[in-house]
Amino acid sequence: SSLDTRTWEEVKRQVAAGVRELAAELLKMSARRAARPGHRFPSEEAMEREFADGFPYEPTEDQARAILETLGDMMTPRPMDRLVVGDVGFGKTEVAMRAAFKCAMGLKQCAVLAPTTVLADQHFRTFSRRMAGFPVRLALMTRFQTKSEQRAVLCDLAAGKIDVVIGTSRLLQKDVRYGDLGLIVIDEEHRFGVSDKECLKKKRETVDVLALSATPIPRSLHQSMTGLRQISLIESAPSGRQPIVTRVGPWDERVAATAIADELARGGQVYYVHNRVRTMADALSAVKRLSGGARVAMVHGRMKGPDVEKAMWDLAQRKSDVLVASTIIESGLDIPSVNTLLVEDAQDFGLAQLYQLRGRVGREKSRAYCYLFHPAGVSLKDMPEDARARLDALKEFGALGAGIKLALRDLEIRGAGDLLG
Repeated sequence: SSLDTRTWEEVKRQVAAGVRELAAELLKMSARRAARPGHRFPSEEAMEREFADGFPYEPTEDQARAILETLGDMMTPRPMDRLVVGDVGFGKTEVAMRAAFKCAMGLKQCAVLAPTTVLADQHFRTFSRRMAGFPVRLALMTRFQTKSEQRAVLCDLAAGKIDVVIGTSRLLQKDVRYGDLGLIVIDEEHRFGVSDKECLKKKRETVDVLALSATPIPRSLHQSMTGLRQISLIESAPSGRQPIVTRVGPWDERVAATAIADELARGGQVYYVHNRVRTMADALSAVKRLSGGARVAMVHGRMKGPDVEKAMWDLAQRKSDVLVASTIIESGLDIPSVNTLLVEDAQDFGLAQLYQLRGRVGREKSRAYCYLFHPAGVSLKDMPEDARARLDALKEFGALGAGIKLALRDLEIRGAGDLLG
């Protein structure tokens, strides 16, 4: 709209009215959730103990406490609203799986919401592996599936034949109905909007909600600190994990070429983040030149589903050495052999985004490296204050378990915002 016309004023008025409506609805829903009793799941059963014993690692003290707090919430009549904060790879998914399993054993349905199709698919495989041999029926719901596959899942979900459904925001659409929903798990909670999260709660006002995040958005963190939500912190690293070496500096071809060569020389693989789809083909050519004949692949969100899956699969199977990617890789990708990350124009990313990207490397016991480049002609001093603060924070908090400290710094930089978003 032109600013001097009535159209602009009308648009502003409609938006303000819409925001007030959403805020009022959020308040009413929170009041209703607080006033109405939720479902009280039964105490631990033998099959739950058997499932817990099947965890292949020794849980850290924090992880064990987060599991106890979450399952304890589920056994009370009050609807759960818990936020689990833990670094990338610190075991939040296991907390979610224990909760989902308890929900299924209590004869209720569980919906697991992930921000990307790649992460939803990965969760589906992880949950399926972990729950194999137990009477739990799982299903996947993403845009990568055919219409007939989606219809079959919708039908079984409404009939109560599916115990755990894992999907993207496709699960928020109007045609999705549940037989008896008992638990909602929201992974990478900071990637969803207020209305997205409340949309699921609205489906069932007395349902338990478990949110997972490495770097919760200021609003969620603020709610937890003021006691409106419960919070569990997983701060202890799995044994043998090393901090990621983070370097911030101006773009330099020689530094990039050396970083790629060093990683390939020790038998590893590399992520190269270039977040502009239009110029990604040029970035691909440049990386091929820098990496001196390595096998370079490309992936971004505008590619077709099967092509995205193939690029990811090829990297996991070591059929490619360097993956030039957009931020599509930021959510949950778990390939332990990738231990060097290069990010172009790092000043344009949010703090949680950069932290999630950095979390894609250093997932096993190898030393990992993260290079955050800003444009060559611009010094850190000349950058906007917020951008400089974000890059400084990442450099400062390189230690393991720093996600919560970064989230608190984000709260400082951006402020808590309005409680109603």
